[in-house]
Amino acid sequence: MERMLRPYDLGTTQYYVLYQLAHEGPTMQRELLRMLQIERATLSVVVTTLVRKGLVEQVPDHVDQRQKLLRITPAGTALWDTLPDLVALNGLAFDGIDPKDIATTLRVLQTATGRLNELS
Repeated sequence: MERMLRPYDLGTTQYYVLYQLAHEGPTMQRELLRMLQIERATLSVVVTTLVRKGLVEQVPDHVDQRQKLLRITPAGTALWDTLPDLVALNGLAFDGIDPKDIATTLRVLQTATGRLNELS
């Protein structure tokens, strides 16, 4: 994935943020933390980079000014429309693998991630 995104000057986490905003619309930053299961500092760096590139805008929530709402910009949408379909790439990667094996792998990784998050 990194290799496919390199020509667009994007990392995988930046891609996932753009994916969420392009497909689901404006999203609270704290929701992205939950969905992506990454550290707050990591997401902060990613969002700051996307804002600096003009791909995402970050606005205070109208209810709680401390919370930030993220929206994809027209430039972000234009870039998104040119990106390769990495979801299809994932489909190719897992093609022919028994869905039960994939489900087991996901369950193990989610359990391990949950345990590591509890340590922090």
